[in-house]
Amino acid sequence: MREEPRLRVAAFRPADDRLDDAVELLESLGADPVPDPMLAVEPAAAGDIDGDGDDGPVTPRTDADYVVLTSKTGVELAAEAGWDPGEMTVCAIGESTAEALHEAGYGVDIIPAEYSSTGLVETLSGAVAGARVEVARSDHGSAVLTDGLENAGAYVHETVLYRLVRPPESGESADLVADGDLDAALFTSSLTVQHFLDAAADRGVREAAIDGLNGATVGAIGEPTRETAENAGISVDVVPDQADFEALACEAVEAAAPSHHE
Repeated sequence: MREEPRLRVAAFRPADDRLDDAVELLESLGADPVPDPMLAVEPAAAGDIDGDGDDGPVTPRTDADYVVLTSKTGVELAAEAGWDPGEMTVCAIGESTAEALHEAGYGVDIIPAEYSSTGLVETLSGAVAGARVEVARSDHGSAVLTDGLENAGAYVHETVLYRLVRPPESGESADLVADGDLDAALFTSSLTVQHFLDAAADRGVREAAIDGLNGATVGAIGEPTRETAENAGISVDVVPDQADFEALACEAVEAAAPSHHE
């Protein structure tokens, strides 16, 4: 009996344990993973204020009433730099961020039921009027969070802990999907969409890649990611209610499987 070919599914997570976990999950779902990192982390460096060339890494401020961490990467960078939240109320967007805080020895006071900027704004909206809120994240954080907190009456300060850049070797998945050799793609942020399209353009296959995605199953975490993809002409098939990679992968593989076996 001839064995059915496995679904080829692209994952765009950074090349660390997140990508390893994505590959392991996709394999457990019976898929053939195509790991193609579209994000790499560049820690932000503090300005050379005193001219000695060694002012260390950037850390979240410690003089606020609330501090918001939005990613595992941000937590790890803050912890490595010896950051101490003191008496601040610590807020984490998502379980992975909360787990990273616990692993680093920090307490976590607030995790919104909806793992998103909108969810945290809704959670804090009745409590932060007149409060100082420190938001510590990447340079591509959504204005939904900062604007929403300001609209709720908070005094918001944002600290960029790291920058997200595209690895120069990225783009294998763009070539595959342009040739019709990819069954599904899993976008985890608007920036992964943008970097995928940039990688496709660098390889001269941008339009062919978009056409290929429209013949495949496309999954996106969150409405902003969906909007970015659709604004670029990419039809999105799956947006899980739970904004995490496991839900995204499971739903996208399930959505791709029927057409795969026709």
